[in-house]
Amino acid sequence: MTQEKTIVPSGGYLMFFLLLILFIGSIATSIYFRTPAFFAISAISFILFFGLVLVNPNESRVMLLFGKYKGTIKENGLYWVNPLYSKKKISLKASNFDSERLKVNDKLGNPVMISTILVWRVTDTYKAAFDVDNHENFVRVQTDAAVRKLASMYSYDNFNDDGHDEEITLRSSVNEVSENLEKEVQERLSMAGIEVLEARIGYLAYAQEIANAMLKRQQATAIVAARHKIVEGAVSMVEMAIEELSKKEVVDLDEERKAAMVSNLMVVLCGDKDASPVVNTGTLNH
Repeated sequence: MTQEKTIVPSGGYLMFFLLLILFIGSIATSIYFRTPAFFAISAISFILFFGLVLVNPNESRVMLLFGKYKGTIKENGLYWVNPLYSKKKISLKASNFDSERLKVNDKLGNPVMISTILVWRVTDTYKAAFDVDNHENFVRVQTDAAVRKLASMYSYDNFNDDGHDEEITLRSSVNEVSENLEKEVQERLSMAGIEVLEARIGYLAYAQEIANAMLKRQQATAIVAARHKIVEGAVSMVEMAIEELSKKEVVDLDEERKAAMVSNLMVVLCGDKDASPVVNTGTLNH
């Protein structure tokens, strides 16, 4: 298989001035001496002008002669090559690609909307020019395919309510997902001579048809987690209150009164609203 071959042709500045002098001089001589033969020289010099190649920084020119690959010019400057060469321009600059928002199914089958941001550049001009039809379109199509595959490998969020978040998810494991996405895209684009500089998820959300249901679930999960913390704190406070009352002998409580005290304190501490106290004007026995 043919590989990229970098060439450095002869400088074009001197050739440009020589051709310019030859072209203008042959025309002037033909007019002055009225000799048509000099017009042939001017025509040849005009054809030789097509051999001049200007290469800007971070650009390249792929040289072909009747369909045969001759090499790639990567250094910027003005050069002169065979005027019969066909010259294909390929940019070596880093390019950004922001994909469209795709509707895909995650690992659990939930529809999600996802897009990716890709930074890439061409490193092998031969592969980019001849191994794929259009390398820019190839980047777009293969990136979308990689995103679809990645989304099917992970769930959007962790559905376990036990507090363990060890599973890699699209929402919480941003770094791991981005690394895997970059590897997947690089494998697909390597055949086109393209290097992936960065790949990350640019947009991620549930699809519209399940967004409301998932939002309610997230809110419920947050409420349950908050209640769990409140109950833990309330139990600790009740335990501390009973221990302090017993230690300082403020009041002697039997088991029934302890249970009533615990019940009242738990209601006050765990209630959604402020408790309305009721003052007992009698005795504890009534």
